[in-house]
Amino acid sequence: MNVQTEKIALAKRLLETDDETILLEIKQVFESHQKDFWNDLPPHVKAGIKRAKKQANEGKLTAHDEVMKKYAKYL
Repeated sequence: MNVQTEKIALAKRLLETDDETILLEIKQVFESHQKDFWNDLPPHVKAGIKRAKKQANEGKLTAHDEVMKKYAKYL
């Protein structure tokens, strides 16, 4: 697959269409690939994720089954 050839073919098809639905779908594809959800997270959520990743890297994990056994009475 030649990327340049594919891009040109898609650009031609884009320019030839008047189908608004297709245009909106293409726009959504581009927008969804450009957006990084991390930037939209509040600082306290980012801090929690960073803390959890650090704990995981340090081996401070509890197996899912153990957590479920411990807290099953509250569910």
